[in-house]
Amino acid sequence: MELANLDWIIIISFFIISFGISLRYQKSSGKDMKSFFLGGGNLPWYLAGISMVATTFAADTPLAVTEIVKKDGISGNWLWWNFLAGGLLTTFFFAKLWKRSGVLTEAELIELRYSGKAAKILRGVKAVYLGFFMNIMIIGWVNVALVSILVTFFGINNFEACVYTIAAMLFVSIYSSIGGLKGIIVTDSIQFVLAMIGSIVLAYFVIDNDSINNLAHLKAQLPEGSISFFPGQSKGEELQLSPLSIIVYMGMMWWACWYPGAEPGGGGYIAQRMMSTKNEQHAFWATLFFQIGHYVIRPWPWIITALACIILYPNLAETDFKLAYVYAIRDYLPTGIKGLLLTSFFAAYMSTISTQLNWGASYLVNDLYKRFIMPSQMSKHYVKISYLATFILIISGGVLTFYIDSIAGVWKFLMSCGAGLGLVLILRWYWQKINATAEITAMIVPAAMTGIFWFTDYSFEVEFILTVITTTIAWLIVIEFSQPTASNQLQKFVHKVQPMGKWSLDNYKPDNSRLKYLLITWIISIIGVYAMLLAIGAFLFDSNVNGLLLMLLAVVCFISIHQINKHKQLFTIK
Repeated sequence: MELANLDWIIIISFFIISFGISLRYQKSSGKDMKSFFLGGGNLPWYLAGISMVATTFAADTPLAVTEIVKKDGISGNWLWWNFLAGGLLTTFFFAKLWKRSGVLTEAELIELRYSGKAAKILRGVKAVYLGFFMNIMIIGWVNVALVSILVTFFGINNFEACVYTIAAMLFVSIYSSIGGLKGIIVTDSIQFVLAMIGSIVLAYFVIDNDSINNLAHLKAQLPEGSISFFPGQSKGEELQLSPLSIIVYMGMMWWACWYPGAEPGGGGYIAQRMMSTKNEQHAFWATLFFQIGHYVIRPWPWIITALACIILYPNLAETDFKLAYVYAIRDYLPTGIKGLLLTSFFAAYMSTISTQLNWGASYLVNDLYKRFIMPSQMSKHYVKISYLATFILIISGGVLTFYIDSIAGVWKFLMSCGAGLGLVLILRWYWQKINATAEITAMIVPAAMTGIFWFTDYSFEVEFILTVITTTIAWLIVIEFSQPTASNQLQKFVHKVQPMGKWSLDNYKPDNSRLKYLLITWIISIIGVYAMLLAIGAFLFDSNVNGLLLMLLAVVCFISIHQINKHKQLFTIK
């Protein structure tokens, strides 16, 4: 497929702007590790929040939604909409705690919260396990998505597409290294706006054609059940989500499973963004904006396009249907707009890769190199090593790109390896008895069970439930027979972080009176955000009356939260 000159001008201009922004922040990012990995820890909530949304908007995301909608209709998106409860749990219960902790990375928190040799081992293992192995798998699967896009759009072979993708990753590594996290976050804001404009424009053009014409005609042509908002309703002769799937995806996964960007209690690059904000209040608002942006603002343009593709590409095999999104760009957009959409894909790709490189390097440098190899060097030395760590991640992720055959396979592997760990990550902030050995156990058991299940024929849902149960029993037993965290370490942690919960320590009495109000606001917020999500769907595919009622419910929810906060000061700095 040939692009017109205007398309190329748009694409090249975007790369130049991204590089220029990084140059703008080159000097400030190179001062020390806090500047490089946390943007100086003084960023406003809206930049941090937009960056969170942009980072989770990868090149593969609209393709994945397209595949989901083809298979299970709109309601299939509950496979990821279910994570909202966990995301809002982070917002209301953990955002302020992460900011108070003052750590540079999630792995550094381990030696603030735990003590002894086990804590030291856990920090080192997490630095390598998350910062390198898990990180390059995420980089590899995002690369594979871009490879698929390039192959489909330009008609080149897979090897050529891999080469171009690695070249794009090298460019990302250069600008992310130059500007540090602050440059990445500012660039993310532009990339997110561009990606959303591209999604909306594509949705408009695929609807505005002779085959569909408008949303009413689209709705009339779709298979039965395609526009159902809730799982369990029939689509033809099949059930969209089985009862067991509903239990796993909507009842367990949000609290039980470690997954990049949706860690229970926060973690990874979400924790990094919270810690990069000005203060605790900004950390809260950034995370709340992320939940609304992630679940309310982003999905519907993708869903509209996916539904249109069911009509426009009726003979496309279900296994290849994710590429219908790219076909729609190729077949239904005029010159200039086509370049804009391709640029929006690059924007989504770059925002994710830049974060993964910066975040992964922070673990390798702060929690491996500085902690265990060279602990007493000047700040600029560690910034230079960060460039080297970024280069190692590029090479490793690039090589892995040639060997990943299935994005879904990587997704399933990550979910399986994190099944059962989530509850430990939540409780370590609120329960004194959680220790480093328990967290190590909660990491090892699901990884071992993933290996065991490799040789069985159980469904993913059955494997997940068995892994969560086994992992939970294992770490609870370990707590009873392992060395507890030293009292002096716990004193240091609670006086710095000031958590609520169950702590039996001298000179520290947690203020648990606010826990019930946090719980109430959390539940109300879940209702409110889901109401906004479904309100947009109602305006598009149901009725304006239902849309208005749902939006009114959302308004009532957030007014209630505001009133509770006004009297209890839950999210503002006293």
